Amino acid sequence: MPEPRNISPDRVVLGLETSCDETAAAVVTGKREVLANVVLSQLDDHRPYGGVVPEIAARAHVEQLDGIIARAMNEAGLGFADLDAIAATAGPGLVGGVMVGLVTAKAIAAAARRPLIAVNHLEGHALSARLVAEVEFPFLCLLVSGGHCQLLVAEGVGRYRRLGSTIDDAVGEAFDKTAKLLGLGYPGGPALERAAAGGQACYDLPRPMLGRENCDFSFSGLKTAVRHLVEGLGPGAPSTRQVADVAASFQAAVGDVLADRCARAIAILQREHGGGSLVVAGGVAANATVRSRLEELATAHGIAMVAPPPALCTDNGAMIAWAGVERLALGLSDPLDVAARARWPLDAAAAGRIVSPRRGRSS
Repeated sequence: MPEPRNISPDRVVLGLETSCDETAAAVVTGKREVLANVVLSQLDDHRPYGGVVPEIAARAHVEQLDGIIARAMNEAGLGFADLDAIAATAGPGLVGGVMVGLVTAKAIAAAARRPLIAVNHLEGHALSARLVAEVEFPFLCLLVSGGHCQLLVAEGVGRYRRLGSTIDDAVGEAFDKTAKLLGLGYPGGPALERAAAGGQACYDLPRPMLGRENCDFSFSGLKTAVRHLVEGLGPGAPSTRQVADVAASFQAAVGDVLADRCARAIAILQREHGGGSLVVAGGVAANATVRSRLEELATAHGIAMVAPPPALCTDNGAMIAWAGVERLALGLSDPLDVAARARWPLDAAAAGRIVSPRRGRSS
């Protein structure tokens, strides 16, 4: 990997994101300016099924992406000739959707004679903090979403070392499944957060992996405990108050687990590098309670906690465009025959480890 160079403020990159159920395009500059960031959600398409249907998602991307790109370029006031590169998610994700965005990016790159940059969706999330703040390498990154839960040391663009990951379910999936148990609808994560705001964390739920020496996560047992708790509340649907209290108790348990695991990883970061920042990225990073809990942790350890604004935590084109800006500054681009990938770990050494597949809402 080349050594980092200064990012040219004049660089302009179009970023496309189609890895799950958001069709997104954005235009970003090397000055951290987001000239356009257009996201079309498919929530209404998938809500009847209680989760993302890959075939429906891919079809919607095909139908909507051209219009989304045109809108982004119009908002930015640019033509394709004004771009320095075209970046697109090349994985991981629902491969049908990934292919739609990547093929479209290839066509634009070929027609405009501009470099193509194939972006790892997870790197887009990891680098998104550098779009909104001065975050220096190395930093600790907690990636938390519907399909991913892992802790990595980001040593540079394209250089990531995983410290821990989920051994079963991702935290975002646990949010969605718990919300479904409580009858809160889809998407579950935001619905559960709203319910928890009116409740108290009065139920004793387990904190899986708490105190373990490694940095791994587990949420399957917590989901099971919530199911048993709900079943034990009595016949019929739980009351509004009970739902709020269960949601708050679940959210508190998740916060404790994430804080404990991050504390282990922060100790490693400080021991190896003498300091750094904690970056929290992915859809679950939009949860205010989780953010607050991790801010407290970072303050206690004397480091900064950086999380993108909620709109940049969920899947979006701006994070992909920014990853393209970062890679372009290193002289990195990809051939037009680069393939879409359903699985693509950030750290090559983790290829054989358990990685939770993308389910439900991504981000």
